[in-house]
Amino acid sequence: MSAAPGGRASSAPLLGRDAEPTVFELSVTGRSAAQLRTTGVPATLLERLVSASYLRREPVALPEVSERDLVGHFTRLSHRQFSVDLGMYPLGSCTMKYNPKAFDEIAAMPGIADVHPATPAPLTQGWLALLCEIERELCAVTGMHAATLQPAAGAAGELTGLLLMRAFHAANGETRTKVLIPDSAHGTNPASVTLGGYEVVTIPSDARGLVDVDALRAALDRDVAGIMLTNPNTLGLFEEEIDRIAAAVHEVGGLLYYDGANLNAILGVVRPGDMGFDIVHLNLHKTFATPHGGGGPGAGPVAVSERLAEFLPGPAPCRTADNQFEWRMPPRSIGRVHSWHGNALVLARAHAYLRVHGRDGLARVAERAVLNANWLRVRLHDSYPAAFDRPCMHEVVLTAAELKRTTGVRALDVAKRLLEEGFHAPTVYFPLVVDEALMVEPTETESPQTLAALADALERIARGATDDPDAAHEAPRSTPVRRLDEARAARHLVATEDDRDPVEPRG
Repeated sequence: MSAAPGGRASSAPLLGRDAEPTVFELSVTGRSAAQLRTTGVPATLLERLVSASYLRREPVALPEVSERDLVGHFTRLSHRQFSVDLGMYPLGSCTMKYNPKAFDEIAAMPGIADVHPATPAPLTQGWLALLCEIERELCAVTGMHAATLQPAAGAAGELTGLLLMRAFHAANGETRTKVLIPDSAHGTNPASVTLGGYEVVTIPSDARGLVDVDALRAALDRDVAGIMLTNPNTLGLFEEEIDRIAAAVHEVGGLLYYDGANLNAILGVVRPGDMGFDIVHLNLHKTFATPHGGGGPGAGPVAVSERLAEFLPGPAPCRTADNQFEWRMPPRSIGRVHSWHGNALVLARAHAYLRVHGRDGLARVAERAVLNANWLRVRLHDSYPAAFDRPCMHEVVLTAAELKRTTGVRALDVAKRLLEEGFHAPTVYFPLVVDEALMVEPTETESPQTLAALADALERIARGATDDPDAAHEAPRSTPVRRLDEARAARHLVATEDDRDPVEPRG
């Protein structure tokens, strides 16, 4: 059987109709995409370099594809993926906003990108100065005293914050076992608490969608190490009694940990340090428009109040008395939380974002993000009322509960239909305290015209649910991959495309 044609582009568009061949189906014996330089180094048999016990008896079945077919294959696949560069990505809580390309150019500058992390401090004075400047900027934004730039992502920042909490209490001769978490918290919070060796204690929300302060007080004792909280919370609402919460936790000797996932709502307007928080982790990929990665690289710096600075991870960049820079280990450091000094090129992008915006620009970021979310809340009220119908912050949590009751169309169906409209789906069924939740975060980077187009699409879906609910149940129908049985996939995981033996290259 002959190989599949590598130059056919009909499967390329995001809403394409044809299946893309696998790279094995494009394979033809003898083809190669690699061109190796002639180095002049004499060839040596592999058997002379590696013990026979480590060598395969048969060669690996790898595809043999020309460079032209290989590039076409992966380019077509990339065209079928949704991205923040293609269109609006309204994932609530994930803050998927546009990443300015100017900052990519800055991060690619030779003096920034071409420096090995093991280079001695005397030869990397510019990088150390840059890292110290980033730390100063992040402390100014959060109202904290010092920060570590090492954590490689938000979840790593959460664990680092909990380790700092543990070190602080241990230094005071205490072994506390519990951390409080609101029932609307991010899903990573309880996972991080467990990984940090603490017991999770869930605090319920009150009728307003805020932390139930009376329930919080009832759960506080000298065994509580602290509370993990984001403000505004995951329902998009500002915790109006944060001063009472902080006072109550501090009264029993606990610490307040700020999950920075929602910092985009208050950036440049109010600071976590001024609310009473002791530890703040920052998602640079959310608030400061650096790439999310795809599992990495990310950046999740952690800033702390003065009494926790001595426990920060190290080594850390520091300015010396003679205005030079060096690496120092904080006196009671918890040690490294990253093999080097953090994902530095992500940090450089965030630094550029901070410098370009300045204090006033950062405040405008938050103001416009809040304005956009509230515009959607009001516009979509009749089709998808807000779970808590009052002014929200950077995101709005809508509910499709009434739509489901009257038509059988669920939040998941709405999300799938939205893909056919050319928009990425919002977050669904989260927070868990909202029935049929649709959590939308428009960010400040979307124009009024884009917001109106999203609202139009959602309203069309709601109207269509009455006339043709099957269309929603079957969606998406025009995407390269049709609707998946997600429940079955979760329960019966198959790590390959099917149960058959791996596909052999075609000759």
